[in-house]
Amino acid sequence: MKPAVWPIAALLAGYPIWWALGLGGLSIVVVAVPMAVVLWRRRPIKVPMGMGLWFLLLAGYAISAVTLAANPPGTYGDLSTGRILGYLMRLAIYVALAITVLYLGNLTLDELPQLTLVRLLGVLFITTVAGGLLGVFAPGFQFTAPVELLLPDWIGGNSFVKNLIHPTAGQVQHVLGHASPRPEAPFEWANAWGSNISVLLVWFVVGWWTYGGRWRRVAVAVLLPLAAIPIVYSLNRGLWIGLALSAAYLAFRWRPLVVGVAAALAGGALLLSPLGAIVGQRLDNPHSNDIRAFTMASTVRAAATSPVIGYGNTRNAYGNYSTITTGKTAWCPTCGHPPLGSDGQLWLTLITQGLTGAALYVAFFLGAIRRYWSDKSPIGQAGTLVMFLVLFYMFVYDGLVSALSLYLISFALLWRNAAQRQAPRRARWAHE
Repeated sequence: MKPAVWPIAALLAGYPIWWALGLGGLSIVVVAVPMAVVLWRRRPIKVPMGMGLWFLLLAGYAISAVTLAANPPGTYGDLSTGRILGYLMRLAIYVALAITVLYLGNLTLDELPQLTLVRLLGVLFITTVAGGLLGVFAPGFQFTAPVELLLPDWIGGNSFVKNLIHPTAGQVQHVLGHASPRPEAPFEWANAWGSNISVLLVWFVVGWWTYGGRWRRVAVAVLLPLAAIPIVYSLNRGLWIGLALSAAYLAFRWRPLVVGVAAALAGGALLLSPLGAIVGQRLDNPHSNDIRAFTMASTVRAAATSPVIGYGNTRNAYGNYSTITTGKTAWCPTCGHPPLGSDGQLWLTLITQGLTGAALYVAFFLGAIRRYWSDKSPIGQAGTLVMFLVLFYMFVYDGLVSALSLYLISFALLWRNAAQRQAPRRARWAHE
């Protein structure tokens, strides 16, 4: 492997190590440093079409720092260390993601073949399945990471930071009316695990089945049924809908009959297994709907008071959907005032960067779909599917931190694929 490729290989193949160190989601910021060095040595730097929208999003977020001390109506809180930390962490991640896209696009295909990058994402899928199974069968597994030991309490004790640096296998919640595990390893929380496995599944199938030899295809045949266990136990309706949308997309763009038969067989096997009962119970217990409706409506109202630059970070709302008084109790130590923007990247962008930021975020991924839709190759179709999933998940999942890394790497794959297709055409024109 070429030396310049090590940062992305270390990020994807080495993710379990980052997670164990307490740097799982933040590993993108760490590896962005050597990526930036590689870019600096390769000037002038190629920039993909549409990347200007991400730079504008980044610039807008930098400007939103001026409103960190303000509180929109219906929210409370002082300009605390936690609010500043959250802002700086998100800013660092946005910068690191931009560096990652430019780094991947400026590596040559000889240094980093497309298939190598796709298969590295497949390795992370295997890690995610393993972490999901750990979360199902040992949800209480957790440990203190080295990063936690090094950080002072005023940083490590912040709830947002602790979610990122403290390795846990799963969350035990009462979604079904009784204690049930929801896997999250090796990511920061259960919803992140849900969105990430659906994106990684796309690349795993492309790299290990479509372009795979016999042993890789055997691995796919073994791992997909195993992945169904944590996918069902995640109780994650957004993930389930995302998988259904993926099947519909493939049926539309690929082979409707093949995809339809495969989906019917998978659905029949699920319903006939014990996992089908869990799906039914989850659909009968939509306990989070009222909470989501309250926070979304509150987020929109708050964003309307600063529509151009937002408020830089999330805010806590007064009350919840049923009462004006909420907080921690002996039986619910994690309860409290709901943070605005916590129910999806669209809502997070609205509260942090206003309507302008939300429009730029949507335009960035919509532009990628429009630009690369004509790419009929497996990588092109898979990348476009991921862009669709991003636009769906923004309503239900917070993209920060690990999910956005996968979204932007998928964008870089599309950009690299387009450049690979155009290279022979340019060579032919030069010859003529």
